[in-house]
Order: sequence, then C-alpha cells, then structure tokens
Amino acid sequence: MIDQDDPNNPSKRMLGLSDIKTPVNELHVGMFVTALDRDWLETPFLTQGFYIESPDDIKKIAEYCKYVWVLGRPKPLHTGKVDFESGVLIGRKPTKYEVVHSSIEEHKFVDGFIQKASEFTKGMLDNLRAGGVLDTQTARGVVSDVVASVVRSPDALMWMTRMRDEDAYTAEHSLNVCILATVFGRKLGLRKPQLINLGLCGFLHDVGKTKIPEAVLNKPSKLTDKEMKMMQAHATHGRNILMEKRDMYEGAIEVAYSHHERPDGKGYPRGLSSVDTSLFTKIISIVDAYDAMTADRVYQKARPSSQALNIIYEVRGQQFDENLALAFIQTIGLYPPGSVVELVNGCVGLVLETNLNYRHLPLVLLMRDENKKECNHRLVDLALTVTGELSRQYFIRYMLRDGSCGISLKACFEAGILNHLGDA
Repeated sequence: MIDQDDPNNPSKRMLGLSDIKTPVNELHVGMFVTALDRDWLETPFLTQGFYIESPDDIKKIAEYCKYVWVLGRPKPLHTGKVDFESGVLIGRKPTKYEVVHSSIEEHKFVDGFIQKASEFTKGMLDNLRAGGVLDTQTARGVVSDVVASVVRSPDALMWMTRMRDEDAYTAEHSLNVCILATVFGRKLGLRKPQLINLGLCGFLHDVGKTKIPEAVLNKPSKLTDKEMKMMQAHATHGRNILMEKRDMYEGAIEVAYSHHERPDGKGYPRGLSSVDTSLFTKIISIVDAYDAMTADRVYQKARPSSQALNIIYEVRGQQFDENLALAFIQTIGLYPPGSVVELVNGCVGLVLETNLNYRHLPLVLLMRDENKKECNHRLVDLALTVTGELSRQYFIRYMLRDGSCGISLKACFEAGILNHLGDA
C-alpha cells in the first residue's frame, strides 16, 4: 500500500487539485473519486478518477480501500439529460459516441481544416470591427466541421487549442472555445445538432469585443474603472450584433449576452443568478475562462492547465456551475492532448491522445532522450506499464510549458510531424 499523503506520490502530484480525504463509510453517490489509499493497478477500477454512480460502486471501493480522496462534496450526480435551453433535467440517456479515428488519423483532416478555419475567424472579426455584417452561414459551416472532427476523435482538435499566438488572441480564443465546448458537450452526451448549436455559441460568444477600442482590449496594465465598463460592454455589443441576424440561433444571442454572469449573482451585465441562465451559457462561461487562463495575454503569462483547472475547482458554485465545473475538469483530464511532458526516466515528449481507462497513461510522442537531447521520434503508449511491457520509469513526472526542451507545438504542427506518424 502506498502513502497517498506523501507529496512525492505520483497520483497526488498529477492531479494538482484540492482533494478531500474521505473514509469509505462517508462516501455517497455523486462524489468524484480522484485517488485511492493504494495503487490504482492493485484494484479493478478501470479509470483513474471516476464518479460514484451507485451504492454498488461504494461496496466495490470498500473491498479494496479504507479511504479515498474526492473532489469536494458535490451534489448527487444526475445521469439524465437536460433541457438545453433551460438546464432543467429530463429523463433521457446521454448520447454515447465511439472514437472512429485515432488522433493521428484525424490529424490528417485537421491539418487542412484548421488553417482555413483560423483564417475565416480572423477575417470574420476584422470585418465586424470594420462595421461589416456577420456571415452566419459560413460560421455555422466552420462549426459543423469542428463538430464532425470532435465526434470522430476529440483529441486531435484538443491538440490544436494548445497552439498559441499572442498577436491573434481574439480570433484564436473564439475558435478554441468552439472546439473545447464541443469536446465538453460530446462528453456530456449532447446530440450532434445540439453540439453544433453549442459550438456556434462558443464561436460567437466574444463578437462584441470587435466594438471595444484596441487600446482597451490590449492594454497591458490594469484597466481603469471607465475602461472596465467599456470592456464589460462587449456582452451587450455581442447581443446586439447577433440580434441583427434573423437566421441567428437564439441560444448564441443569450450566451454572448450572459457568459459573464455567475451563480452567485455577482456577474455582468445583469447580475443574474444560476437559475436565470441557460445550460449553454453555463458551459461557455467555464470554457471561456479556461482558455483565457491557459493563453499568453498582454497582461499575463499562460497558466498551466492544471492550475487553471484548480482555479475553476476553487470557485465552483460561485463563479461557475458546480456540477458542470467538476465535469469539465474530468473532460480536460490530467494531461490534455498537446501537453509537453517529462517522464520519470527524463525523456520528454508530446501527449497525442488520452486513454479513457488510464487517464494518467496517455499516448506520447517522445522527442527528447533522458539527457534532453533530440532523438528519433517514437510513439509510446504509457498504458503498457499496466501489463509490464513498459517499466514505471515511463510514468509522467511533470507537465512542462510549451517550448520546453525546444519542443514547440506550433513548430511540430507546421513541420507536419504528426502527418507522418501513421506511416511509422
């Protein structure tokens, strides 16, 4: 049995969240288990982190553990669907999607699509900034392509959201929120037409910023009270821009107007509470904050994914819907695709895709040897440590910043490295 209180224990280091040590006899349905009092590999639990969905789950945990760690004390887990306009639970089962392509196969599609999508997004925002009209049909087409890719294989486009260009933040952010919201919606079990509507909400949520002066939008220092009011007005501007389009999905108008509202009523522009905002608004609120925190801005450096998730966890129920915040943390996972990671043996590589059964053991493209020297690239499935085909020296030790050890996500993509992996 391992000491989970030991700060050197990999399962505690990897999570980076504020867990609560809980005796098994105090567990209840709806809690999310993040760590055990023994190695996961000594138990039959297939996933590294899971919701307790029934009393039988608690009985099974009790057979192997005296206590576990859980993410706070969430409300009982709801397994039904929700009405996507109101957020009210209804008794339908969520849609389950199968992964059709590996992330490597899907990258061959993404390679051509993402450049066109990025160019359209930038052009769309520039056009609005110049007083032009929104091209709703093409915007929906971009979102439909995003949804099609995410449904086939969510990890490929997740990888793209980690490529950053500080000079193109607003356009990049719009596309990233569309992608991340779609991945989250897929995890929640939304049907494909609903994923398209959710993706459109994410894609257009910040169009109101095209009406904010560049000097305010990109100011590197703290905004004055007057400038803050100007910035916050982007929510109203966004609503007005989208309302001008008769063919606009009404949910996107609501999200543009309300994505800075909070459950505690301290948001803007109307100070609404959680019961007054739609499910899609709650989702985009979380995704918007996560992508903003993990990007380099003129006034702050990007936070690591784990730190951003920790912040979301800490303010759940106040700034973000509690259950959705916990579900989003689970969706993003310990090592999102595109993360630069260092293994216990010192090798460094890129996470290509997650393993749903062993979330701490993804597929990694190794690019640096144990001495941090460039080496022949090779794919390593860290889940092979479970069967003993790989030693535990292949466990992940740290998640590094993009650019560490000379590994740049954008450079890898532009060099077409991923396009040749399937042939190896």
